[in-house]
Amino acid sequence: MADKTDALPAETDIGRVALTVGDATETVEFYETVVGLSVHERQAARTVLGDGETPLLELHEDSGAPERSRSAAGLFHTAFRVPSRAALGDALERIDTEWQLSGVSDHLVSEALYCRDPEGNGVEIYRDRPREEWGETADGGVEMATKTLDRDGVRAAATGAKGAPEGTDVGHVHLEVTSLEAARAFYVDALGMNVRTTYDGALFLAAGDYHHHVGANVWNGRTDPASGRGLAWFELVFPNSRTVEAATDRLSTAGYEVTADGDGVSVTDGDDITLRLRS
Repeated sequence: MADKTDALPAETDIGRVALTVGDATETVEFYETVVGLSVHERQAARTVLGDGETPLLELHEDSGAPERSRSAAGLFHTAFRVPSRAALGDALERIDTEWQLSGVSDHLVSEALYCRDPEGNGVEIYRDRPREEWGETADGGVEMATKTLDRDGVRAAATGAKGAPEGTDVGHVHLEVTSLEAARAFYVDALGMNVRTTYDGALFLAAGDYHHHVGANVWNGRTDPASGRGLAWFELVFPNSRTVEAATDRLSTAGYEVTADGDGVSVTDGDDITLRLRS
């Protein structure tokens, strides 16, 4: 699937993901013990976790926030990418010991483990295969599938590490949306992502030729804008301020309201999901 003239630069990555949770204590423990992140900063109602070097996840505690309704758009999962199969094996050991898997998959481009945090937010932990092993579709996209994971092979690669290694990051964010057409209008036509592949009821979108930085699906029939607990915002990090300004201009021209937000800008998609852009 060919790049567009005004596409996002290939150096764009996912930055931090922020979740609104009712009970931060239990949720922080999950991300420390199961995912293997470490606490970088802890305030009264905000905890920042990461790989020990880079902040990856913010948990905002709000016990009064309503639970996300079954009809609301929002987070499908946050996908933490580990740098090796050994680190994935360690994650599998932690989940088996401390938690419960909800699924495992071989996606051809990656090997993935799935579970849910104490608040019901989806979590993926995965490792990418080398890019030279990725297949290409007839239209120039990336070949992905959902196949049986070699769980024994992943487990055999484990080293016994209790924490996620440095170099762990958020590889992608997968959203539940009310409309794939509206998601394409925002993330592709206005923001400048490339469509890398499609499944029945899902789009996989990226900056450059990564397999996907954002997934969007309508599998669970969400009909209402995002609200309540769950995804508060997620972040795209650009290589420089000029590329942030170009994306801001495209979004504004397409009719989306972009506002200053800390060291970057903030915009909401058609489902009221908040995206932050910064360099």
